[in-house]
Amino acid sequence: MRKPGVQFSDVKELLMKDEEFREEYENLKPRYEIISQIIAERARQQITQEELALRAGTQKSNISRLESGTYNPSLDFLMKVARSLGKEIKITLQ
Repeated sequence: MRKPGVQFSDVKELLMKDEEFREEYENLKPRYEIISQIIAERARQQITQEELALRAGTQKSNISRLESGTYNPSLDFLMKVARSLGKEIKITLQ
């Protein structure tokens, strides 16, 4: 049984019909993919944003802004967060 409300997939499908939206979505996709991976790994390890911040040597607010997508992190910061999760960042040019 579905909960009442609008499904993200339905909204996304509608928005992707707009060329300007689709271009911006594609431009931001790599950023949100890494954010999703960080959130998933933090959840998998069952640690809080505060714990991740302590491990990374930063403030909880920086982790919160990173995960919400309101922060444009440096590569160094992403690498630090990844190492704090026991992971590494791999970048490829295509």
